[in-house]
Amino acid sequence: MKKLVAIVALGAILVGFLPAPAHAHGGAALALAAFAAFNVLLFPFALAAAYAPPPVVYSTPVVYTTPAPTYATAPSVAAAQPAAPAISRQVVYPHGRYLLYGDGVTRAYQWVWVPNPPPPGSAPGY
Repeated sequence: MKKLVAIVALGAILVGFLPAPAHAHGGAALALAAFAAFNVLLFPFALAAAYAPPPVVYSTPVVYTTPAPTYATAPSVAAAQPAAPAISRQVVYPHGRYLLYGDGVTRAYQWVWVPNPPPPGSAPGY
């Protein structure tokens, strides 16, 4: 159907480009010129409408629920959530250590280098 509309629209546009016959009166020539100008202005929109993809329509999903049981049951105990695995917040080296700050959710993780203090009795090496 869209191809038929496109062919008819193309034919109408091509008719608008034909030169007016010599014996045409002023009113007919003016009407034909107006038709040609109208087709030239709307040609891109006619092509876009003819070859536009169809709209995608989604239906609402169907949700099924089961009714709660009506018989009396013993109160259930909520199971405790397993604890998240502990992560090492420091990496120790002989001359210092890295400390991990932040939780990764509310504050970004950040590794900070903390050098060990010099051993007692040694002079600073400047």
